[in-house]
Amino acid sequence: MNDHLLQLSPEPLWRHFRTLCNTPRPSGHEQRLVETLIAWADEHGFTHERDAAGNLKICKPASPGCEELPGVILQGHLDMVAQANADHPHDFTRDALDTYVEDGWLHAHETTLGADNGMGVAAALAILEDDTLRHGPLEALFTLEEEASMRGALELDEGWLQGRYLLNLDSEDRGQVYIGCAGGADVVVGARLPTRDLGEDEIVRRVALTGLVGGHSGIDIHKGRGNANRLLVRVLRALEPFGACLVAYHGGTLRNALPREAFASIALPADEEAAVTQRLVELEAELASELAGIDEDVQLTLEPSEPDAPLTEAASRLLIAALHVAPCGVERMSVEVPGVVETSNNLGVVKLEAGRFHLCALVRSLRDSATQDLADRFRALFLLIGAETRVENAYPGWTPDPESTLLARFRRLHLEQTGVDPDVKVIHAGLECGILGGKYPHLEMISFGPLIRGAHSPTERVELDSVDEFWQVLRAVIEDLASARAA
Repeated sequence: MNDHLLQLSPEPLWRHFRTLCNTPRPSGHEQRLVETLIAWADEHGFTHERDAAGNLKICKPASPGCEELPGVILQGHLDMVAQANADHPHDFTRDALDTYVEDGWLHAHETTLGADNGMGVAAALAILEDDTLRHGPLEALFTLEEEASMRGALELDEGWLQGRYLLNLDSEDRGQVYIGCAGGADVVVGARLPTRDLGEDEIVRRVALTGLVGGHSGIDIHKGRGNANRLLVRVLRALEPFGACLVAYHGGTLRNALPREAFASIALPADEEAAVTQRLVELEAELASELAGIDEDVQLTLEPSEPDAPLTEAASRLLIAALHVAPCGVERMSVEVPGVVETSNNLGVVKLEAGRFHLCALVRSLRDSATQDLADRFRALFLLIGAETRVENAYPGWTPDPESTLLARFRRLHLEQTGVDPDVKVIHAGLECGILGGKYPHLEMISFGPLIRGAHSPTERVELDSVDEFWQVLRAVIEDLASARAA
């Protein structure tokens, strides 16, 4: 499948990306891809190892005469975000992606593309098999579960990597190089809430909020896109005067993707259905007006649902109120790095079934202290409704080093290869560099990649021209670090 990728340039990179598209690899299901890469490494005579966490390292000896030069680590993660449109039956644990080219961009039909971070992984594999390059010792480090928890990087063995320079290939902007990133933590809230019997005069209806663009919960958090959980909770607040009471809720699927859809089952007096239907028409127009130019396809619908026990009126009101005031979106912009979000939160996954409430949010910040403070605000807020909150999978940010010699080299080479001096950036997303730098403080690191848009959503796409440019710059950096100037 995806044979058309073999017609694209550079052929080695796209050939490996085809393998990634044909091999299911959502977070937590990377084993099949690991086995495929190990077989490929054995075929090419490369040594490989796995650490206790399951991360994979493939090594290639230096070119003759370059054995004493500092080693280079090519780093990316094997997993991808699994997002499909609601009406598209795709099993990310079994099905290959179905890709197509349109107007100079590569897309996948109705699903995420996995260019994040498949482009970086494919590029690293292509570098390893390129026998025309002169290079020092090479290590390709492929981590696990980056999109779900950063587990691979967090549990990476210390003392395992030998190189001095690390090239993280997980950025998504053409003509830019990243030297810092936000840290983050998952905030998980749970509670058992009281329910009551459905009244004889009550009916259960399902309110659906759909049609949002979605996107990456870090990179896209400042763009004003709708968060389906935030918006549907607002709708539920507006329906409370009609006697609406929560029965069930399901919104979002990943804590690091802006939720595009959310669904709530509500109990309401049967004689209020017509009024609720009219109110939803008004609310849809209200939201569409506010989101004009960004999320213009937002839709609210009401349909029958299976009768079930609603929450008590008090529990329903308290839960909806807590969700309504929970931090969501940009909390603060950075003063030190103008134009970059400093602290944010994404209400990623919200569920309510049979009185059991679950929320998973992702807090990010360039300041670790701000990450901790925002997580504690969640704890304080949901304590008021008797819920328990825990903070998981915390990872540090990556402190920028503008004086890095590796950065200076990259800027010179980028200018030589493209005619453009790259923008030096700090990203409001969780690159693994902060974690790796904590374990290997001697590393000099940068992050760069091709142009990817719509990451973490079914609109994900990668610009073909930028892939070729990314490849040429990467090759130039590898060769330059093997020159006398790199010693």
